Amino acid sequence: MEFELWMLLVFPLFFAMGWLTARMDIKELLTESSLLPRSYFQGLNFLLNEQQDKAIEAFIEVVKVDPQTIELHFALGSLFRRRGEVDRALRMHLNLVERADLDETKKQQALFELAQDYLKAGILDRAELAFQQLLSSAYAKDSLDFLLEIYQKEKDWLKAIDMCQRLTDLTGRPHGKEAAAFYCELATLELARKQVDAATVHLEQALEVNPHAVRATIMLGDIENAANNHKQAIDIWKRIQQQDAQYLQLVAERLLHAHQQIDREDAGITLLQEYQAKYPSHDLMNVLFQAILQRDGAEAAYQLVRNELQRNPTLLGLDKLLEARLLEVTEKNRADVEMVRNLVHQRTRSLSMYYCSSCGFKARQFYWHCPACHGWETYSPRRSEENGLRI
Repeated sequence: MEFELWMLLVFPLFFAMGWLTARMDIKELLTESSLLPRSYFQGLNFLLNEQQDKAIEAFIEVVKVDPQTIELHFALGSLFRRRGEVDRALRMHLNLVERADLDETKKQQALFELAQDYLKAGILDRAELAFQQLLSSAYAKDSLDFLLEIYQKEKDWLKAIDMCQRLTDLTGRPHGKEAAAFYCELATLELARKQVDAATVHLEQALEVNPHAVRATIMLGDIENAANNHKQAIDIWKRIQQQDAQYLQLVAERLLHAHQQIDREDAGITLLQEYQAKYPSHDLMNVLFQAILQRDGAEAAYQLVRNELQRNPTLLGLDKLLEARLLEVTEKNRADVEMVRNLVHQRTRSLSMYYCSSCGFKARQFYWHCPACHGWETYSPRRSEENGLRI
């Protein structure tokens, strides 16, 4: 590329334009900075020096002097709440709510933030009151969600059910699963007070809002079984096959025991064998194993497990097979089988857990309500290995 003389004129021109632009930006920045209240810079200084209380006071003064900085107030309040400094967030948002010159939109925003502060601090009554005041505002949906959370914490199941209905009306998204769970909780309370009729009503309500509420069906069967109406209990539990067949394993032992109570053990075992053939399950197989062992002996129980392992090879099945083999093995070979079984059993401890599909919390027992994320019916009734999980 050849050098042209006209480039000597262009380079100085570009340099001059850049210098002028920089000078203009600096001048504009200085002008904007001079318009900010002095307390704004004091607040930043206090914040940088970890003097949060003084920073709050300074920023409150900023908002009084210049209402345009109100977004700074909201940002800092949310920051304090996320950091767990709820008392500081409360002070900032209370100051905004109490301001008479705040427009309605900003006041609702401030009240919504304040309500979350109260909830974070565990002051549930004030949080509830604040969220209720926002039910006719743009924050209605979020307020209903938070109120639903509050009523669950307070175990106020009737109000929680009402929130489910209002959320459904507002959003069009059904909340039948949650409402059914709350009716089951009400039924549990009534059963604890020996109010069987009231509990039955709540369980029927649960099935009205969610026909697939397996928990309600199980509890209705339990009520009939406790009243020695074993045939009715069996008929109720068998409905689970239409609701969600994977939950049948939760009532397998109940079904077998109820059949035994009416002298129909063979029919009960046959029913469980049909379920196992259609919906293979480790827990269901365990119930069958014990029933066959007691009725037909160790060899028949071993063949049951062996056939199931061939059909569905799993480590849980292998563990059960080795347990069955120990029932018949000779003393000469017993030590070897026990050693192998112990090794497999150690491995299957992590594979036999129940697993929350929402948060991943693991448990050795089945929960309808996750202890970790508090989700309803987030646990699969199947063990982790059966769900293809390697935990």
